[in-house]
Amino acid sequence: MSAKIKYTDEPLGKVQVVPDFLPSPAELAFREEGVKVTLALSKKSIEFFKSEATKHHTQYQRMIRRLIDAYVDAQAPTQRSNGPHA
Repeated sequence: MSAKIKYTDEPLGKVQVVPDFLPSPAELAFREEGVKVTLALSKKSIEFFKSEATKHHTQYQRMIRRLIDAYVDAQAPTQRSNGPHA
């Protein structure tokens, strides 16, 4: 990285503004209340998640939980995953 970067004043071309889709720091710090359940899954599903979790240095249960949360969020985009507001 000893080469110096040379910046030029060139036109950027067509620019598109992308809406902010990242969660706020408050949303990242929020920890949802968990509910323990007993669920029987197929052996091939568990083997898949364990293998992928190992590759990505995470827990397979966390991956399954995030998958289910993503499904719920996609099904009810107007409701947050922390439950309906009364």
